[in-house]
Amino acid sequence: MGSFFAPKRLRRWSRVSVVATLALCASTSLFADFSRLSQLQGKGFSISAEARLLDADADTNTLLGSLNPERQLSPASVTKAYLAAAALNRFGPQHRFTSQLVSSGSIENGVLRGDLVFEGGGDPGLTTENLWRLVQRLHLAGVREVDGALVVSQWRFGPVDCITTDRCEALTRVANAYSAPLSSAGVNFGSWCVNVAPAATAGEPARVGMCDSQTTLITIDNQVVTRPANSGTEISAERITDERGDVMRLTGQISTNATARDVYRGAGDAADETAQVLMGMLNQAGIQVREPWRVSSTQPPSTAQRLAAVDSQPLQEIVLRIMNYSNNYMADVLALDLVETPQAQLRQAGQAIESYVQSLPSHGPLTLYSGSGLTTENRTSAQGVNVMLEDMFRQGALFPSFVAAFQSPANGVMRFIRRGSATFQNNVMLKTGTLNQPFAVRAAAGYFRTAQGRWGVFSVMVNGNGSTPYLSWSEVLDPLSLDLDAMILAN
Repeated sequence: MGSFFAPKRLRRWSRVSVVATLALCASTSLFADFSRLSQLQGKGFSISAEARLLDADADTNTLLGSLNPERQLSPASVTKAYLAAAALNRFGPQHRFTSQLVSSGSIENGVLRGDLVFEGGGDPGLTTENLWRLVQRLHLAGVREVDGALVVSQWRFGPVDCITTDRCEALTRVANAYSAPLSSAGVNFGSWCVNVAPAATAGEPARVGMCDSQTTLITIDNQVVTRPANSGTEISAERITDERGDVMRLTGQISTNATARDVYRGAGDAADETAQVLMGMLNQAGIQVREPWRVSSTQPPSTAQRLAAVDSQPLQEIVLRIMNYSNNYMADVLALDLVETPQAQLRQAGQAIESYVQSLPSHGPLTLYSGSGLTTENRTSAQGVNVMLEDMFRQGALFPSFVAAFQSPANGVMRFIRRGSATFQNNVMLKTGTLNQPFAVRAAAGYFRTAQGRWGVFSVMVNGNGSTPYLSWSEVLDPLSLDLDAMILAN
């Protein structure tokens, strides 16, 4: 009995039970399609769906079910599956992005005669840990003073035009982390992190500080009050940008016996954030910088020499994080890495993914304005998604890294997919996509293994409009899981 992880329930079935089940499904073939999911069409939702088996001969793939498979709809974060495929094909699973400190100046008695330039390498997962290693390596290189400025160079891309409502509003204020600005020199996913802990005594302000720095890099407007034990903890946070720069405004309460909480909010400018974080680290390391920091979109001169460097995680690990956590910042940074010309914008990143898809026969139209799926103009079809999934399936060197980034409902990071029968939970790997504004999108795509161990692909996109009601995930996943169950057990 085939499955991704040899699920116990399927593994314990007897051969007689399997034969009986297959006979039942074969006699009720009506149920081995998208008949349940299709009922959403009666509520005004548009659907594009397709499921098919992947046979040894691609020309003989068996169609299991379809609903308007060529209809162009928004895939939301299923877009990230296209990004993962394009990036793996372009760079390979072991590719790493390098960020470095360079300078055209010489080091004389511990003094760097010139500017210290941080050259952002477009690392989607750059963190303060990476920057601290850079600073430590700079210290080991003998630098104790910079007779110039710290320059953060985002010449590859940045600042990137916001284009989506969330990111444009986030330039002045934001109450989330996913709308963070984009830059090839961004750190910590373009977000600030503030730690909130209770004071020792109820009635006192909570204790707050930066998650990754002993120095307070931004203004923290702390209005969180400590309450008696077991009073509950409710913290609201908003990053606003005013004449003071970025300000983290915290309100609410925290109990005296509560554990400390990390709060993340998008920065006003990703490269500015990197400069402030780096300056704090240089100060902690005892490396004095004489002039104020600045941000540049100019590539360092060819005379610049590397003083320290740090590599990203391998691409296959970056892709896994992007897909598992649906990290929009990481996705769009990786998509921008696909553009060869400097100062890339998101539409160019989308076009780079489109160019990859043009090599896939029978895919059909694809329009992408981002690699994250935050842009509601993204359009593809269920048939097109399945063509891409099949192409990756047939690439033996890339498929393990690709499929590992999809989630099993039984063990998924996203709790809302942990539903359905044991068959659905253990025999399906999927990526989901969600949008609520300006219209509802619920999308899912991925792979499944049938009762006989055959591989299959499926893709489903459900789009609402201005007049359709709110669409919960249970309204999509519950019928979809039943439809896929029937297909899996019948084959």
